Amino acid sequence: MSSVPSNPELQARLLRLATWASLATALVLIAAKLGGWWLTDAVSLLASLLDSSADLVASLLTFLAVRWSLVPPDHDHRFGHGKAEALAALAQSMFILGSAVMLALQGFDRLIHPQPLKQSDIGLAVMVFSIVLTLALVTFQYSVAQRTGSTVIRADALHYVTDLLSGMAVIAALLLSQWGFLRADAIIGLLIAAYVARSAIQIARDGLDQLMDRELPAAIGEQVRALVLGVPGVRGIASLRTRQSGSIYFFEVYVVLDDAIPLKAAHDIGDEVRAAIQDAFPGADIVIHEEPASALGPNAPSAAQ
Repeated sequence: MSSVPSNPELQARLLRLATWASLATALVLIAAKLGGWWLTDAVSLLASLLDSSADLVASLLTFLAVRWSLVPPDHDHRFGHGKAEALAALAQSMFILGSAVMLALQGFDRLIHPQPLKQSDIGLAVMVFSIVLTLALVTFQYSVAQRTGSTVIRADALHYVTDLLSGMAVIAALLLSQWGFLRADAIIGLLIAAYVARSAIQIARDGLDQLMDRELPAAIGEQVRALVLGVPGVRGIASLRTRQSGSIYFFEVYVVLDDAIPLKAAHDIGDEVRAAIQDAFPGADIVIHEEPASALGPNAPSAAQ
């Protein structure tokens, strides 16, 4: 479970820094791989170049989406702009899937018409540099995603994880081609294309989950239930609904209270419930409804439920 910082300014700063780092890394990788492919004519290196090109588009979308999602709620968007992240994730998945198809076509052609690679030592140097730079970026992005709970940063990091795997595969292809296995370049390019396509589908699913307001993982729901039932005066929970928008969790809880509790006391209990959830999930948007037990009839839950 992600640990979201309680300081909104820190969260925004981390998100913006992550997007700038992603854009800069994508530009450097594209320049390095373009030069390497031009000199080697390796389809596996072309595969990695296409992947990095898709990453640049995805990183630009992430850059724009994060800034949009950080815009505070306004009159027309009372729940904020967090779903901009999910929309960007869907767009990212389409670009990545397109690059996988292009790569697969190139790989099939080279599989049928294998060609020796040129200056593979230069290709190896390019890929080692790419792996080191990408590893540094992914480590930073995952740290930011864990601290902010950002779906789009996590999706962007996944793109660069594919770059890492792609880089290792390209190195293997270049070495095998040096040893006479000419089709190894095409075969590894096809394997990378399949993995990239699979990653694109996963990113699309994550984006759709947010857009369709899918419930948060069951473990989070159980944690919230335990926190609510631990507040003195709460007899039970009539309803609990959860969702995520961008890096923000949304909780809507209907707590069951005794009928005889004064309105002020019921309000105070609701505040305690909200505070308990807020402590566990800083930055969450929480709505508490107080329900009298009699309104639920004989099915009213007890505190043990």
